[in-house]
Amino acid sequence: MPNSQISIYTQKEQGEQWLRRYRGCLPVFACVLGFTETGLIPGISAAGRTPEDRKYTACADAEFLYYGPEHKAQYPLPPLAAGASPVLISRAVFESLKIPVHLFNAGLPQTPAVPVIDLGGAAAKCLSRGAAMEITTVHHLFEQGLLWGERLAANIQQGYLIVGECVVGGTTTALAILTGLGIDAAGKVNSSHPVCNHAQKWALVQAGLEKMRKSKKQDEIFQSQIRNSVDPLQLVAAVGDPMQVVVAGMAIAASRSCGVMLAGGTQMLAVYALMSAIAQAYALSWQPEAVVVGTTRWVAEDPTGATVDLALNLGKNSLTQGGETPPLLATHLSFADSRYPQLRAYEQGFVKEGMGAGAACIAAHLSQNWQQHQLLAAIEAQLERLSTALN
Repeated sequence: MPNSQISIYTQKEQGEQWLRRYRGCLPVFACVLGFTETGLIPGISAAGRTPEDRKYTACADAEFLYYGPEHKAQYPLPPLAAGASPVLISRAVFESLKIPVHLFNAGLPQTPAVPVIDLGGAAAKCLSRGAAMEITTVHHLFEQGLLWGERLAANIQQGYLIVGECVVGGTTTALAILTGLGIDAAGKVNSSHPVCNHAQKWALVQAGLEKMRKSKKQDEIFQSQIRNSVDPLQLVAAVGDPMQVVVAGMAIAASRSCGVMLAGGTQMLAVYALMSAIAQAYALSWQPEAVVVGTTRWVAEDPTGATVDLALNLGKNSLTQGGETPPLLATHLSFADSRYPQLRAYEQGFVKEGMGAGAACIAAHLSQNWQQHQLLAAIEAQLERLSTALN
């Protein structure tokens, strides 16, 4: 199926089959908000100009996604070094297409000022400690993910579930999970910076994994049962963030009865690897062929990362069941001709993705056959309304 609006970078046939299956269908969107103190390290992320700004990014994005630009926000969108929040893209599509949105708090330092489903999690400590979360919290969040994945899927007759995220510093925890699972990910992940800060991320990941290995707290029971001695849930407790395990649970459960699009780049490839490892370690059934990863071309074609290589590397690992590589899809959305410099900044490599932005554009094309000009008009209208509301 030649498609001018969506590229398929891996597992082409499976990706095309998935797109054919869900053409004309409207999705349901679940967005899982989480936090890691890793995001407060100076220079680690561009999703908020200062560490203080970044504390509130997830709350601000959730509020904008839910209420739109005219709402007087308790947590306004944080200033960025360049660019505009990707939530403008998601909001433009979900508002126009009336796509249902469910927001989940997996672990934030403060409660968002929107109707949100609280999963009883907690924010993660910096992954460099090798003890980011309590293992009991991780198990609880995974169970919540399974429960909500099943619940959401039960109400989806023909369509599919998009699962998005907002975790500042999440590409660094993603690198930690991928590396901990034995996947070659160094130098391949993305970031919100125009040039990825690979060395900074790698140093933190190495420190965290080293501390995890030295820790005697690893669950001895699993050591003999799991290949390479990695219990994926223990790994999340050591170096992960609360979103990862919730989305893994949601997608495993939902895949049993409907299509799932993991909305994002590096972070969702890490979640996919985690799903495979968890399903194998805990003998859980899921349907890998129901799951795709959907992102923006700024992520898929990021010259300072290697997203496609990373997706392919998922299939070369013994810990991921049957060596699965997910179909990696990306919207062709371009801001090259935008009249707004904040949007044109995406073409320089700033921001790239978040809050399900890429998946939202894929959904608009799949359900309504939206083309580039329609997407651009809807997104610019959001930005215009936001500028008007702020003045």
